[in-house]
Amino acid sequence: MVKSLTAIFIAALLLLGAGLFEWGFVSNEFGDFEEELQTLYDKSEERTANCEDAKAVRVSWEERKTRLHVWIPHNDITKIDDYLSEAVKLVGEREYSLALSKLEILIHLCEALPDTYRPGIENIF
Repeated sequence: MVKSLTAIFIAALLLLGAGLFEWGFVSNEFGDFEEELQTLYDKSEERTANCEDAKAVRVSWEERKTRLHVWIPHNDITKIDDYLSEAVKLVGEREYSLALSKLEILIHLCEALPDTYRPGIENIF
């Protein structure tokens, strides 16, 4: 009986630890990516962003994406891929007003997505 309770307790602690690690990792990755997007947003607002700036953000996302595939579903990653590809094209074509709307969506996703992986009652049940 004591062994069973100990095993259950250890398993629960391992799950909690994995959940906290996942949340921290995802939050850090999206936090850093949000900063890059905010820089691109500011440059686009000033109309000084160019295609190379946008492509640099996309390259950064591609690197992050390989690490995030383990922790988040493909649908969330695909959503970011789609909006980012559109933003890169629009910045390259100097369609800044349209690019700003795509970048706003991406910034919002970077703020909202990590909370969906936060260990909490609403995410467990």
